Amino acid sequence: MPELPEVETIKQSLAPYVLGQRIREVTLYQPRVVARPGPEDFCRLQAGATVRSLARRGKYLLFYLEEERVLVVHLRLTGRLVWQASPGPLSKHTHVVWHLDNGFLLYEDLRRFGRLWLVRETELVEVAGLAALGPEPLGEGLGGSWAAAFWRRDRPLKSLLLDQRFVAGIGNIYADEILHRAGLHPLRRAATLSKGEAEALAEAIRNVLTEAIEHRGTSIRDYVDGQGASGQHQDFLQVHGRAGKACYRCGTPVVRIKLGGRGTYFCPGCQQ
Repeated sequence: MPELPEVETIKQSLAPYVLGQRIREVTLYQPRVVARPGPEDFCRLQAGATVRSLARRGKYLLFYLEEERVLVVHLRLTGRLVWQASPGPLSKHTHVVWHLDNGFLLYEDLRRFGRLWLVRETELVEVAGLAALGPEPLGEGLGGSWAAAFWRRDRPLKSLLLDQRFVAGIGNIYADEILHRAGLHPLRRAATLSKGEAEALAEAIRNVLTEAIEHRGTSIRDYVDGQGASGQHQDFLQVHGRAGKACYRCGTPVVRIKLGGRGTYFCPGCQQ
């Protein structure tokens, strides 16, 4: 699933090609990917609108259009947004095509778990999951009050980092990498963290996500950016997907366990 670095990279790579562009028409091939409104209104209300700005909130991508409308996209597991100068032959997994003045924006989704909403700006709170998101992990979102919140939560750290209500945008890959950077075991109970450990974890979150954005995201399976290019951060992963291989830091073999149904990777030497 695209996580914060991937969605941010998609936003950055699409911006030069979609900002200021007029949507001439929208072709919808798979209505089930549209959560709101109905298929006809989804296409009709975007036709003729110009893309005013582009934003990201957690793992959601937001296209701000004219008339105070917002196109919200959540890519879920296998969703892709790719701009092309010409439509070319469409794959069977292309579910929406936006016809722009300068080209075409394609939404592709192998598993069809992704969802799209077209709402008024005042209705953003009604988009599933969006209003309940926790603080953004980059910038000033993870301050002292956020670090202190660990002491009120008796949950494994890995589970807490994946909770989008606690912090927005972190998924399975980066939760593993963040905990390794901070030297914390994924099963460690959040309530046992010291003030210094909580602050170090916040710093690890910022650093790991920032580095992943600089590397244009992690391409393990389906992810590509808005130009169809793969990321490079998979070459820099320290523990995720490296079960049985030596930790780059201490040489201890990386271990994989199951936590909440998810594969979880850590180094027993660095993360005791």
